[in-house]
Amino acid sequence: MARLNVNPTRMELKKLKARLKTATRGHKLLKDKSDEMIRRFSVLIKLNKKLRDEVDSELASVLKEFAFAKGHMSESAIENAFMMPTAQLDISCQTKSIMNVIVPSITVSQSLSGGIYPYAFSEVTSEADYSVKKISQVIEKLVSLAEVEKQTAMLADEIEKNKRRVNALEYVMIPQLEETIHYITSKLDENERASITRLMKVKSMIAERQK
Repeated sequence: MARLNVNPTRMELKKLKARLKTATRGHKLLKDKSDEMIRRFSVLIKLNKKLRDEVDSELASVLKEFAFAKGHMSESAIENAFMMPTAQLDISCQTKSIMNVIVPSITVSQSLSGGIYPYAFSEVTSEADYSVKKISQVIEKLVSLAEVEKQTAMLADEIEKNKRRVNALEYVMIPQLEETIHYITSKLDENERASITRLMKVKSMIAERQK
């Protein structure tokens, strides 16, 4: 590891020791943050899988029932039945912080103008009723799934950035500072030994002259 290009003085040694202390403390804080983000990421991954499995299963069931209902109804009957929807979804998007990462927080509310079914029961089959009732629940889960997936992706990006910072401190900056401090300390010790040797030689020469 190449050391930093600095003058081997006591002032530089003091500055480098202060930088090393700050870098070591920053490394620990970033490592702790990384560990906590990975824990939060694991929780989101599990929630994402749970929601994904539920949505896939419920959507398949809804589509199956709707296909069955469509097979027992004419195209015009289906168009007339679903021409005027009675449900309206209101989606509100805010933000929240997960380990200082700003992620979206989505709230879904459903309002009905009349009943949940936009048609008379005599016009359609029971399978269509099931599809309409179930799809309103699935849509809310779809929005929740989108929210969790976005949070997971943003947290994964931040974990990767934080990992690069930790590695830069651990494998580049801290070793450079330690090697430079060791170099300056060795140089100062060498200079001190040289000064002591010169002083001893001068003292010896003075003592010889005084004989």
